Amino acid sequence: MLLGFLALFAFFDLIGELGDLGRGEYQLRQVFTFVVLSAPTNAYELFPVVVLIGTLYVLAHLASNSEYTVMRGSGLSPGRAAVALGKIGAAFVVITFLIGEWVAPAAEEAAQKVKLRAMSSMIGQDLQSGLWFKDEGSFINVREARQANLLQDVRIYDFDANYRLRRMTASKLAEYRDKGVWRLVEVTRTTFEAAGPRTERFAETEWRSAVNPDLLDALIVRPERMSAWALHKYTEHLAGNRQKTERYEIALWKKLLYPLATIVMMALALPFAYMQARAGMVGVKVFLGIMLGIFFHLLNSLFSHIGLLQDWPPLAAAVLPSAAFLAAAVLMMWWVERR
Repeated sequence: MLLGFLALFAFFDLIGELGDLGRGEYQLRQVFTFVVLSAPTNAYELFPVVVLIGTLYVLAHLASNSEYTVMRGSGLSPGRAAVALGKIGAAFVVITFLIGEWVAPAAEEAAQKVKLRAMSSMIGQDLQSGLWFKDEGSFINVREARQANLLQDVRIYDFDANYRLRRMTASKLAEYRDKGVWRLVEVTRTTFEAAGPRTERFAETEWRSAVNPDLLDALIVRPERMSAWALHKYTEHLAGNRQKTERYEIALWKKLLYPLATIVMMALALPFAYMQARAGMVGVKVFLGIMLGIFFHLLNSLFSHIGLLQDWPPLAAAVLPSAAFLAAAVLMMWWVERR
């Protein structure tokens, strides 16, 4: 199931990327590299749905051959069946977490870097003026950054405690050295004093900042596709600079809770085993179950946006879709048992 979905989504990604073909050095080789590197992210996002469809297929097959009826007659209670599925689901939880925490973020970052470098793009393409970020009392503007440790056309605006512009620094190149130190090349620094502005020029100087390549890499990858650790560190950085963190907090809770969705999907598949072939329309019921999985995938994204717009607690926005589907699974199990 997973391989089938990955092939389908790789085809969709390929079609989507062909629109950028020929921009800069973004040729077919880079397009195919981008599509291949996007596969782990697709695998992570699709894993609960794939688990649901695979479990439904197996249980429907057992039910259609009356094998599950024999198992129930031999003493397999719904509780024991749920425990058996839970043991398998625990392995899927671990696999989902490993892919989401290590494999997918690294692959997604590499994919975005391949595309950005080939298209000669900059980090943060939302504004024509480039990337903007805040570091304590400073606002930093980067016009171009093909690598997170090598920034071009950097402008640093330093403000005092009363939010008055104190100093403006322009540098043609900023190269990260180590431990929060950047090397600035071809620097023009203007200091605003009571007597008037004073301009100095340097061939090279140092700039100390909490901003580092890891934080800049976080701006390449969407929050939903970052690792939990990267989300935690970036949220701390935003909070320390008194910036809004809700989007990243929701993404962090989703990252921690999303692997558990595989257990929820297996619980949702269990009631379908009690729908016997002689009751008719097993194929339709399995199809409805698959639609439920796709609906969960869409609902999971929708609640993130709703939670952000309505200022819901991040934990609530992350846990509600899984909690709702788990409740639906329990109700379905109760209904088929009563029948």
